[in-house]
Amino acid sequence: MKTLIFNGSPRDNGDTAFLINELRQQLDSKVMLIDTFYSEISPCTDCRNCWKKVGCSINDDMQDVYEYIKECDNIVIASPLHFSELTGTLLSVASRLQVYYGSKRFLNVVQVTKRKKGAIILCGGGDGGPEMALSTAGTLLKLMQADLVKTVTSLHTDDLPSKDDEAALTDIADLAEMLNNE
Repeated sequence: MKTLIFNGSPRDNGDTAFLINELRQQLDSKVMLIDTFYSEISPCTDCRNCWKKVGCSINDDMQDVYEYIKECDNIVIASPLHFSELTGTLLSVASRLQVYYGSKRFLNVVQVTKRKKGAIILCGGGDGGPEMALSTAGTLLKLMQADLVKTVTSLHTDDLPSKDDEAALTDIADLAEMLNNE
């Protein structure tokens, strides 16, 4: 079993990182973690190379991620909410998934054929809701052939840190069980 986790948080000891670490401790799989704030992955430049041939023209760490997406069993998108949306760096890295849309739309080639389990983890302490981020993350999961099996939220972190959010911790345990079962 292999799991890919996109971490949109800049904070190593923040609420999102805490929930990711809780999940990782309970997973029975190899995990590739992409820390989008520290990755060497450039955003999509809309060069439209993927309209003409399969693959992305940018040669960086995303090439390894593309390979892992093809073979992994689970994909998790985890992010704090910034203005009710996924973080900017997560969206920047995710823009490189445009290659999947381009090849399917213009070349009639589906690059990722293996179905996967998908999950979303969102944390936030502001007064905005998670709806936009959930919609965006759901679209990204679909591009990677991942079917959403669970969403975990901890949305009052200004008053209740994720480490004390019993509902979120229970949801993380449930998610780990779902991802561990083939």
